[in-house]
Amino acid sequence: MNITASKLYDFIQCPHKVWRDIYGPQEEKIQETNPFVQLLWERGVNHEERIIRNIGEFADLRAGSLDERFKDTLGAIKRGTPLIYQGVLKNEECLGIPDLLKRMPDGKYIPVDIKSGMGYEGTSDEDEEEGKPKKHYAVQLALYVELLERLAIPNTGSARIIDIHGNEIEYDLDQPMGKRTPMTWWQFFEQTKSNVKALLENEASVKPAIAGACKLCSWYNSCKKWSRENEDLTEIFYLGRSKRDVINEDLHIEKISDFCNVDFAELAKQKKKDKTFLRGIGESTINKLVTRAKIICITKKPVVYRKIEFPKVFYELFFDIEDDPTQEFVYMHGIYERQGTNGRFIHFTAHDNTRAAEKEAWRKFWDYIRSLPQDGFSVYYYSHHEKTTYRRLQKQYPDVVSSEEVELFFSHPNTIDLYEIVRDNTDWPLGSYSLKELAQYLGFKWRDETPSGALSIQWFNEFLKTKDETILNRILIYNEDDCKATMILKDALAIMGQ
Repeated sequence: MNITASKLYDFIQCPHKVWRDIYGPQEEKIQETNPFVQLLWERGVNHEERIIRNIGEFADLRAGSLDERFKDTLGAIKRGTPLIYQGVLKNEECLGIPDLLKRMPDGKYIPVDIKSGMGYEGTSDEDEEEGKPKKHYAVQLALYVELLERLAIPNTGSARIIDIHGNEIEYDLDQPMGKRTPMTWWQFFEQTKSNVKALLENEASVKPAIAGACKLCSWYNSCKKWSRENEDLTEIFYLGRSKRDVINEDLHIEKISDFCNVDFAELAKQKKKDKTFLRGIGESTINKLVTRAKIICITKKPVVYRKIEFPKVFYELFFDIEDDPTQEFVYMHGIYERQGTNGRFIHFTAHDNTRAAEKEAWRKFWDYIRSLPQDGFSVYYYSHHEKTTYRRLQKQYPDVVSSEEVELFFSHPNTIDLYEIVRDNTDWPLGSYSLKELAQYLGFKWRDETPSGALSIQWFNEFLKTKDETILNRILIYNEDDCKATMILKDALAIMGQ
């Protein structure tokens, strides 16, 4: 079975998926494509088509079998074709289909992939250089370069990405991965390829691990079932695959119930003697994880470590936004406003995906905030996403609100990120501290049968196509319930923290 770019991508996202796709219980795999994943795929295709329409003349090698396309690709390269679209490169082990093969002035070829995201990790629109190469991009590009080498095709040894903005960004695969990671991107690719090969040939296997990204995967329900049946340690909040694997190896502990019985003092002693013992897991982290395991298995109820107090004001605002990060577009600002026992849902919504509509919805949000009595209201939200997004919007629309006003809004003691309260002051008998998990634990139910931020994005894109108000209403109901869930959590914390 060939090593492909998609298999390398899957390994970076979840090593277990590579194995499970072939050897897992196929009857447990979700056959329908997740609507949000389908949306991302369609958006990627549309972006690629836009780039190709404006790229100039090229040899289009999409038609035919893989063998025919491979032969045509070699022929096009031999003729010195300047630009080859969807050419096939393969040998007995690997198969690669770079979006473009571009001939450079010196006659060498460079593979180029078209991506509907930013070219580097952790970048902003203003400064592409502040980020670093993305792992999944780097290993895919390295695959193409290796195939060019194996096929004795003159190449530059590097590769490029055309990003969401049409910028062409070079990936130097001989560079180290980072200041603290001397391994080069090429060495990382070789390591990743070796691991993928072992999984494909069933010479190695990797256990499932539950993480936030899992929910979009077709194996989510299957892996979740395995995890719960086996009391896997990744069911403990903030204990991911890497920590789980270290604990499995060093402590020979597989189950949460067994993890509850470890002697923390003894572990601390052993860790001081042997620096390689439980590598990457500090004493405070071990203590925290063991405590959470005990809460799941023994206490079985939330624990509050210190008193929690909230502002006493006339207006309480429970705040949540809906946005499409793939387009960096915010389409809804929702607030559940509570005055004593009375409440109402307010929203500021863009009815199309133009920047003018986004700006107008955001302006109306700030008009509302400015209409409230100064220091007479409190704002509650969950996690840093709203703050990060509003800082970006301020740079985009500086005439709506100043950066000082945005910073003052979020730094005000009456503006409270409930996730920080939960994380720093409580623990719960849950594997995830997401708003949905916590609110559902507290008895709150979303009116929609399949509530999720990813589906909200898909619904909004359906609304843009159809202008069907029932679809927009579904998003409003979902957003209102997110705001109310924030209120439920705040009220529970106020009672628990007395």
